[in-house]
Amino acid sequence: MQKLKVAANSLQNPGFDFLQECWNDDPALQIVIKKLLVKFPQWGIAVLDGVLVDWDE
Repeated sequence: MQKLKVAANSLQNPGFDFLQECWNDDPALQIVIKKLLVKFPQWGIAVLDGVLVDWDE
């Protein structure tokens, strides 16, 4: 959770793999991740049908 907060404050992408790991570990973190992805579309990561997708791949 701390790394997600740092990402939100610093504008730095924590990485797709990290976000995916958090997404799978805790449903509460899914809400936080969704908010981050809306705030930072430049990261190229989205949620489609409940699954994280990296647009760069």
